[in-house]
Amino acid sequence: MNLKSGRIEGFEEYSQFKSVKEFNTHVEMWLAVKKHEFSKGELVGLKRLLRFSAKVPGVCNAKIGTLLKAINEEYQGNGISRSTFKRMIIKAKDLGILTIYETERKNGSQSSNLYSFNRFPQCEPPKAKKLDQPIETNNLLKTNKQKNNKRNEAPIELDHTFVSDKVPQAFVQSVKYFFSDSKTIEEYWHMVQIATFRFEYDQNTDTFLVSRFSPLSS
Repeated sequence: MNLKSGRIEGFEEYSQFKSVKEFNTHVEMWLAVKKHEFSKGELVGLKRLLRFSAKVPGVCNAKIGTLLKAINEEYQGNGISRSTFKRMIIKAKDLGILTIYETERKNGSQSSNLYSFNRFPQCEPPKAKKLDQPIETNNLLKTNKQKNNKRNEAPIELDHTFVSDKVPQAFVQSVKYFFSDSKTIEEYWHMVQIATFRFEYDQNTDTFLVSRFSPLSS
């Protein structure tokens, strides 16, 4: 059953985010791993759609014509075509970034689609490791000596500039504001890869297995 068209405020239940900040964080994660899937023109369309999805975080029901007009004005007449915008929508949907709902007017005729951005596949940031607790001992002298030796030791923490080259710089730049430690960023990237792997596997198991493990892909 199609949704009834209306003001964007009426679609708040389709938002998956508590705030614009949270929405932006998930968008940055999506772009860090999927940006290369889009052409330059498609990215222009995606970024405009993102800007129109701020009133209700992650939700937009603007007409394609309205979005294209805004893009055309911003680029002084050098906007993108409707077909480019539609290709972007299809890619974003297939990648799991967007969920699209059709809406209809009161008379039953089709209206503009409702675009709802999805959260990045669930993966929690690495939890801070607990400091090793000293082993209980009845030898007070030994325990005190251990404490004295550790008292002047400062934990070594390397910032984002020390992240391994295996981690894309786009990802590093996106998350360094949230996690500055290089080891934490590398662990987070590992979890992102696992989450993305699981998502792609669940979305299209047969195609995924063929493309990943076919002798032709090696």
